[in-house]
Amino acid sequence: MCGIVGYAGTESAGPIVYSGLENLDYRGYDSAGIALVDRELTVTKRSGEVSELSVPDRPNATCGIGHTRWSTHGPPTDANAHPHTSQNESVAVVHNGIIENYESLKGQLLKEGHEFSSDTDTEVIPHLLEREIEDGHDLLSALERVVDLLDGSYAIAAVRAGSDEIVATRHESPLVVGHGDEGAFLASDVTAFLDHTRDITYLEDGDIVTLEAGTVNVYHDGEIVDREIETVEWDADAAEKGGYEHYMRKEIHEQPTALRQTLSGRIDLERGDADLDIDFPQGYLESLEEIQLVACGTSYYASQYAAQLLEETVDVRATVEIASEYEFDGGRDPWRTLVIAVTQSGETADTLRAVRHAAEAGARTLAVTNTLGSTVTRETDDTAFIRAGPEISVAATKTFASQIATLALLTVAIGRERGTLSSADARDILENLRELPGAVQQVLDEEDAVVEAAREYRDSDAFFFVGRRFGYPVALEGALKLKEISYDHAEGFASGELKHGPLALVSKKTPVLAVLTAGADSNETMNNLTEAQTRGAPAIGAVSNGASVSSLDCALTVPIVGVFEPLIANVYFQLFAYHVANMKGRSIDKPRNLAKSVTVE
Repeated sequence: MCGIVGYAGTESAGPIVYSGLENLDYRGYDSAGIALVDRELTVTKRSGEVSELSVPDRPNATCGIGHTRWSTHGPPTDANAHPHTSQNESVAVVHNGIIENYESLKGQLLKEGHEFSSDTDTEVIPHLLEREIEDGHDLLSALERVVDLLDGSYAIAAVRAGSDEIVATRHESPLVVGHGDEGAFLASDVTAFLDHTRDITYLEDGDIVTLEAGTVNVYHDGEIVDREIETVEWDADAAEKGGYEHYMRKEIHEQPTALRQTLSGRIDLERGDADLDIDFPQGYLESLEEIQLVACGTSYYASQYAAQLLEETVDVRATVEIASEYEFDGGRDPWRTLVIAVTQSGETADTLRAVRHAAEAGARTLAVTNTLGSTVTRETDDTAFIRAGPEISVAATKTFASQIATLALLTVAIGRERGTLSSADARDILENLRELPGAVQQVLDEEDAVVEAAREYRDSDAFFFVGRRFGYPVALEGALKLKEISYDHAEGFASGELKHGPLALVSKKTPVLAVLTAGADSNETMNNLTEAQTRGAPAIGAVSNGASVSSLDCALTVPIVGVFEPLIANVYFQLFAYHVANMKGRSIDKPRNLAKSVTVE
């Protein structure tokens, strides 16, 4: 995800900001930049790595901000890199998050004569700040007025020529202040300035902070407020992981943020529609006869979830193929088949081969990926980005949820265009999607219960995961996570299949983890689970809030969010896999024999 660094103090800011960007290198990014300020504002930025970025030659500048960007709006170019400046280049801004209403703001500014040099949503912010400053406001009051105009999630830091002050704010995007002997620090992650201080203040949503040499003031609703100063005890490696022991657990906990980014600016509840910025040819979706999804591993299970949603809501045949086994069959009119390649990295060799085969046969192709500029985006007709931010752990977690959310948005868009999904039914899906981040957070808040379950069953001989309908791909994904990182035998089944063979393997040492929620035919699954229990198997169930759980050995409550309840249940399975593996001392982020991006067939 994007990274922010800021420094205001008594030392030369350039080397400090640059070092902070180097410390954020682990987060993943595609461009970087620095703005230093004394009497003048000097900006250096470029696509590529921090190591390729030169520090502006301003040794007397004691105030500056820096940024590493993970592209969402516009490709990774020099022009799209942060910081972005105002029309008269007197204000520079760095920004994490997404400004949902940037197009309307930009349209208004264009009418006022402003000119823009990038494709980003961020660039509207310095232009809006400049407008307020020209009306007589200082940088603090200008930012207070500008944030009232912004919709979306953001962490923003701004500097102005002729001032040694940084002004920053946050809304649904992290921002932390560091208090050091040589000045004040600002960052999206404490690792940026851990070399200088361990005394930090976490800002809250709606806070606006000013940083000058030796002075930090935090404002909320126009009044100065006290925010606690904490002392970080982590080592540098742990700081890179936000205080978590492993990237995987950090990324599991990033899912509410990742989902907000996935959904941000794409939902129109009033019209009951979704916008993924995809321009299908006129009449194409109405003539569509089949959707084929091709993927591997976790992306394959996300595609299974989406295919069921497509068939149930869009009135079009939807199939899912393992990419390595895929052979395109589009009938006599291949153009009426949409082939969707689902790949986190955009570089998965099997998936690329499959989509190339489909394109050669005459099908229209669409990529669903996390990586702007990846190969799959260049070889398909259209792309929908999941916008989950970089995922470092080999075992995919947050990208699974964001893939399903993106494909659900696509389902709504296709259904509305085809006229097979009413606005009321579309609103139900979209409202459930909007509830996902909060529901995931509620599950994360129950992590202690998962730790106890992991401790109870970690030494089992094998683990079975079961579910029906939308719970079936979640069962497959849950088993995959456990086997990937714990090296234990784990299998996922459609719950009705337990009695057709796998029941022979059930014993007191084989816990069965079940999806027992709405959207997963919980009553039928409970019957199958009972069959396993009568053979001595412990039963762990992810159950809808308010459901009867007396017969379960362990019940994990899932907040009600309709058809996406099984997706929420999956978070429990991720945590279970993580804690079983951690208790066994496994190499969680880099499990043996596996790679993050599988670039060989």
